[in-house]
Amino acid sequence: MSANHSTKRRVAYFYNHDIGNYYYGPGHPMKPHRLKMTHNLLLTYGLYKKMDVFRPHWASREEMTKFHSQEYIDFLQKVSPETVRRDLNEATTKFNVGESTDCPVFDGLFDYCSAYTGATLDGARMLNHNLKDICINWAGGLHHAKKSEASGFCYVNDIVLGILELLKHHSRVLYIDIDIHHGDGVEEAFYVTDRVMTCSFHKHGDFFPGTGAQGDIGSADGKYYSVNVPLDEGMDDDSFAYVFKPVIQSIMTRFQPGAIVLQCGADSLTGDRLGCFNLTLKGHANCVQFVKSFGIPVLVLGGGGYTIKNVARLWTYETSVLVGEEIADTIPYNDFYEQYKMNNYKLHLTPTAQVNKNTKERLDMVLGRVLRNLNYLRGAPSVQVQEVPPDYPESDASILARERADDVSGAQAVREGIHTADTSKKHHEAEYYDGPNDQDGEGGGGSADVEMA
Repeated sequence: MSANHSTKRRVAYFYNHDIGNYYYGPGHPMKPHRLKMTHNLLLTYGLYKKMDVFRPHWASREEMTKFHSQEYIDFLQKVSPETVRRDLNEATTKFNVGESTDCPVFDGLFDYCSAYTGATLDGARMLNHNLKDICINWAGGLHHAKKSEASGFCYVNDIVLGILELLKHHSRVLYIDIDIHHGDGVEEAFYVTDRVMTCSFHKHGDFFPGTGAQGDIGSADGKYYSVNVPLDEGMDDDSFAYVFKPVIQSIMTRFQPGAIVLQCGADSLTGDRLGCFNLTLKGHANCVQFVKSFGIPVLVLGGGGYTIKNVARLWTYETSVLVGEEIADTIPYNDFYEQYKMNNYKLHLTPTAQVNKNTKERLDMVLGRVLRNLNYLRGAPSVQVQEVPPDYPESDASILARERADDVSGAQAVREGIHTADTSKKHHEAEYYDGPNDQDGEGGGGSADVEMA
């Protein structure tokens, strides 16, 4: 794929400097450190110059309970590694959190959820008020969390909360998921409504979470508004485009969304630690470019991705596609430069010799059934005009008033409480520093657990 970079759109990028320091624990495949690597790489490519960079707000308990149960959020707010071992065994079982699950309790758990959720909500609000065309939060996209339960490394479902925010201003919202895992938490939340269409392209069969069969199409008012495209291992760029483009084109024609949420899980890339697809960066980003081409407001989120050096490669490249900027294949020197040594410091990946089990006949069968189901739609649903709920807890004006990262320097930074930690080290002008002890590579333990090639 040769990405079409000709269309320039207003892009906002959200990044919390603390997000890469949270640590799920030794041996756990989810490493928030990948977000710090991604941020550093896109800075060294100079992509921050092509978009507005914002520090997001911390989502509140009240914001999270717009979808999640109060009891569940209260639990996340009070649980810690100490309390979970002492007296919360019953609650951890109830909420699927703890050592016996894939959702461990770690230091700062609630703050971690608050950070990535706040960024998604800020992005949705900017789109609602036509302040930006595209909003990016690579820390978001945690699509497995349920109303009262953690699942699949996900605790708070920022996607559902972001969609609920978008529904305040848009009659219809389309959710697209290209993570290798089915977006079950989002589908479940909107399974009986026609105002949100969910469309997930994922590995199906003996694979987590085990949902997302093609016959799962929604129910009640939401019948035919859940679209599942089950795929097999070895999926390559051409095969993915073969099903992705006609499905999305048909949805856009029939559903006519006012806004799109695109989850860009990187575990569908070739060589992922937990995945079994064989997509290259270009094949994955081809989907992003195609969605961008419709000119609809888009909230772009991260998701899975467990070979972290490749996650950073992908989300940096997809940022370049979203801002319409070509970037070199040779990776510039950065704080994590040696992580890219195994691929000769190149950005792009070569697919493996893995067998693609998605035959044309099978893809035609899957594609035909999806398109037939979409034919049953009665046209784009609408809603009655009603008073729009207020943005909560802060207005978009206050979000915009927060200084752009690439505009903050010197005395202004001190005045705004944004400080460079170590004046002896050259820090990028687009980076944020929130305190005198905040330095790259310190805190959280995540940076000490960097996955080596």
